[in-house]
Amino acid sequence: MIVHPAVIVHGPSDARAALAPGLPVTLLSAPGAAGFAGCLWWRQVATAAQKANPATESIDILDCADASGMALAALRSGLCRLVLWPRSPGWNAVAAIANRQGGFVLTRAPPALDLREPNAIRRLPRWLADFDTAGA
Repeated sequence: MIVHPAVIVHGPSDARAALAPGLPVTLLSAPGAAGFAGCLWWRQVATAAQKANPATESIDILDCADASGMALAALRSGLCRLVLWPRSPGWNAVAAIANRQGGFVLTRAPPALDLREPNAIRRLPRWLADFDTAGA
């Protein structure tokens, strides 16, 4: 499912920075972001960054942690690539809906470079390039 390196973004400037190198990338929200920022916020952040960098191949994934209700809200809003912990109530139903919408539900976030880490912006091009050349 994840074919591009993941980068945890915390807002619009992070999302634009993740796409700036022009290498394929998975925009990943912060852990549990659906619960504290909301699915509409995430959709706006990801969509704006992707529109500003249309030549950069990317997907986005919203981390819902254990919030099944937020995962369902995300699906209703058109987001269909999610992280939802496997013991969350209704996980199978959420996954089935996401699948019908052409998406998926991961039981944990993929390994990712968190753009809040020290020097992450400097490490970003290498993170993306190394993943790409690894043939993942």
